[in-house]
Amino acid sequence: MKLNLIFAFCTFLFFSTISIAQETLSDDLPYYEIPDYPESYTACTVAARMIDGLGFRYYWATEGLRDVDLVYKPSEDGRTTAETIDHLYGLSKVIVNATLKKPNSGGDEAEMTFAEKRKKTLENFKTAADILRKSDDLSQFTLIFERGGNSSEFPFWNNINGPIEDAVWHCGQVVLLRRASGNPFNSKASVFMGKLRN
Repeated sequence: MKLNLIFAFCTFLFFSTISIAQETLSDDLPYYEIPDYPESYTACTVAARMIDGLGFRYYWATEGLRDVDLVYKPSEDGRTTAETIDHLYGLSKVIVNATLKKPNSGGDEAEMTFAEKRKKTLENFKTAADILRKSDDLSQFTLIFERGGNSSEFPFWNNINGPIEDAVWHCGQVVLLRRASGNPFNSKASVFMGKLRN
C-alpha cells in the first residue's frame, strides 16, 4: 500500500514537471493563441491575419512531436514529418523576407534541432504578421529571388498563393502524419477561435 502511494506520488510529480516545462516553453513561443484581430480591414491587416492563422496551425501541428513522429513517413517516396517541417521553415523564410524586403538567396545554414527550427519558424511568421499589421501598402512587399547572379521579383500576390498557402497545406500534412504515427493533433486547438477550447 505504502509503495503504491509512493509510486503514485512520483508519477504525479514526474508528469506535473513535464507539464510545467511544456507550459514554460509555450510561453516563449508565439501563436499558442492567435493575437487579437485588428480594428479595421485593410489589405495589410487581412494578410497579417492569414499569417497569424498559419502560425497558430503550425504551433499546434508541431506541438509535442516525438522523435518517432519526426522520422515517420507514409511511403518510401514520401517526405518524413521532419522533412516537411524543414520545408515549412524554408517557406517561413520566404514569407518573412518579403516583409523585411530582403532577397531569398539560399545558402548554407547552421544545423538546427527540431525545437530550434520550430521556434525560428514561429518567429518568422510573427515577424511577418507584425510588419504587415503596421503597414498600409501591401505592394511594397515583393518576393525577390537571387540565384547564380540572376534576380527575379514577384508581387505579394505570389506570396499569398505561393509560400503562405503552401505552408498552410503542409501544416495539414504534419497533422495527418502525426496522426498516422500515433500522436494526434490536440483536438482542443480551435482554428476557428484561435485558441484552446476549455
